[in-house]
Amino acid sequence: MKTQFDILRKSRELVVKELEGLSMDQIHKIPEGFKNNIAWNVAHLVVTQQLLHYKLSGLNCLCTDELIEAHRKGTAPTKTFTEEEFEEVVELLLGLPDTLQEDYEAGIFENYIEYPTSTGFTLTSIENAIPFNNFHEGIHYGIIRSIKKFL
Repeated sequence: MKTQFDILRKSRELVVKELEGLSMDQIHKIPEGFKNNIAWNVAHLVVTQQLLHYKLSGLNCLCTDELIEAHRKGTAPTKTFTEEEFEEVVELLLGLPDTLQEDYEAGIFENYIEYPTSTGFTLTSIENAIPFNNFHEGIHYGIIRSIKKFL
């Protein structure tokens, strides 16, 4: 499982690298043909990881309910982050993989609520939710890179 945590950390480092040099206006811009922006995608990665790993394990998420409600699957950008708020989201993005690994190694993920994903794959345990989340993160990394080309 160590490799899965390393993949998660690396993918998030790549996402943060894509943010370099972008203004707050740019990360909030929704280019024509897209339904969301870079800021939403970054927050969505934080939220989805928390829901797939913690919520479905019957545990409390490590981000705010407000962030979850605004950035979960099926939502669209409605919030404009301040620089400070977005920095907090990026801190969560970079810090939560370490917390996940620590929590996994501590054995806190004892239960899991089966969840059929929109891809047709059903999650049944934390052991398949972690690699599935990495797949999900790769999709959104690609979306962020695509949006960036239109800024």
